Amino acid sequence: MQARKSELYTRDLTEARWIKSSKSPYRVDCVEVADLGDGAVAIRDSNNTELPPLRFTAGEWAAFRDGVREGEFG
Repeated sequence: MQARKSELYTRDLTEARWIKSSKSPYRVDCVEVADLGDGAVAIRDSNNTELPPLRFTAGEWAAFRDGVREGEFG
């Protein structure tokens, strides 16, 4: 069962495993992604980690990922 959006924001991310994109030049200016389980993710700015991360349900993340693959944002 997918987590609801409001449930994602109640999760404690202090132990989250953040991963930087390997596609970012020099791995400096990029976002980091953390798996929240069930396809949900959190993303944050790797240069401003004190800002609250955004959280996306599995459906939201899949729609974004598919849009990137299809060139919708380029």
